[in-house]
Amino acid sequence: MVKVSDHYDAVAEGYHQHYDRERLMELDVYPANYFRQKIMLATLLGRGVKRVLDVGAGDGSPMSSLIRAGVECWGLDLSENMVAKCRERLKSLGQPEERVQWGDITDPATYIDVMRGGTFDGLMAMGVMPHVENDVQILKNMAACLRPGGVAFIEFRNKLFSMFTLNRYTHEFIMDELLPDMESAYKEKVSKALADRLAMDQPPKRDTVEGGGPGYDTILSKFHNPLTVGDDFAQAGFQDLSFHWYHYHPAPPMLENLDPKAFRKQAMAMEQEPSGWRGMFLCSAFVVEAVRA
Repeated sequence: MVKVSDHYDAVAEGYHQHYDRERLMELDVYPANYFRQKIMLATLLGRGVKRVLDVGAGDGSPMSSLIRAGVECWGLDLSENMVAKCRERLKSLGQPEERVQWGDITDPATYIDVMRGGTFDGLMAMGVMPHVENDVQILKNMAACLRPGGVAFIEFRNKLFSMFTLNRYTHEFIMDELLPDMESAYKEKVSKALADRLAMDQPPKRDTVEGGGPGYDTILSKFHNPLTVGDDFAQAGFQDLSFHWYHYHPAPPMLENLDPKAFRKQAMAMEQEPSGWRGMFLCSAFVVEAVRA
């Protein structure tokens, strides 16, 4: 398994495209980050936050939107290349470049500089939790960055989406999560029967990115179950959880090639009018909004 930072170093140059509103229908990759940012910005600004920490700041696209709205933003990221891009963006906005630092949320000593001004009243962590080992400890580290009553927006890959994909993820979810204790001989028969009925070659594994860097599936990139993450938040000192679903799929993803343009158009329409509980199964990702107790 390669380092998480290796992947993000490799994709830093073109990462801004994920937020390009003018190219939502044209991007090779579905613009999930754009819709995630809309959720986060609307809710954070609606809460009247004044000072925000971005954990996993990336190229600074979400930070720049908050800065333009008058919010003081600080950030940290594991990727040196992402930090460089983010500093360029801050400079273009007339902001101090040192407000984004290299830092690892697993080790508070690495981001002590961004905490010198005290705790924050808002925190966002997009694309962080899939890449960490100890979920509760990381959530505790994030909680420590917030003042009491401060709000966090933390993103996760949705494990329950696997029930809708009808591919190798469905197989893994059923066998590993729903039937972990089945007698081995019978479990093997069930596994084979399911594999014969599912698109086990889908989705293709993302081993590399353009330019030859390591792909997303070569790094730790785990899923989380929205039915159980609440316990982790409670242990970490959060309360008042709300769930925001995004990256909708209007059909199982293996059917996208029937009409790719219509698939994306329908998906984007669903992002505008969320479908309530259905998002738990139709969305590949979710954001938890939580308040530090």
